[in-house]
Amino acid sequence: MDALGINLSGLITQVVSFVVLFFVLYRLLYKPVLGALDRRSNRIKESLEAAEKARQESDHAQEVMKQQMNTARAEGQQLIAQAREVADRFREEELTKARKEIEIEKSKAQANIQREREAAIEDLRREFAGLAVSTAGRIIERELDDAGHRDLIEKVLAESSEIPRS
Repeated sequence: MDALGINLSGLITQVVSFVVLFFVLYRLLYKPVLGALDRRSNRIKESLEAAEKARQESDHAQEVMKQQMNTARAEGQQLIAQAREVADRFREEELTKARKEIEIEKSKAQANIQREREAAIEDLRREFAGLAVSTAGRIIERELDDAGHRDLIEKVLAESSEIPRS
């Protein structure tokens, strides 16, 4: 090996130095760097898992929120429908009340008209009876007594009741 320029003692020294250097580097540098890379890899993996979990939770929360909004929208529509129904019912009740009040007022007015008509007819009969008595007194040219007045009034009233009413 001397012919090749390789010294056996130098070769052994270099191999031993290389193994010692390799062992020292493995212990002091390679293992800690590898451990740091493994820890970093684990942290990245955990961060990715946490991000995925957060995304899933966000998706779930968003879905829940959509459901709540749909529920709230449906409840709002239902409340609006109920409010319209109540308003329609109230309007119908008020219209019914107003119609009843109008009917009552109409009935009262008709009754008042009928009473006044009957009172007017009665006044007219009395007036007619008075005129008849006065005319009869002039025709006879004498004044009748009380009994004669009553008989004459009853006779005139009986004749006037035969007059058709309108």
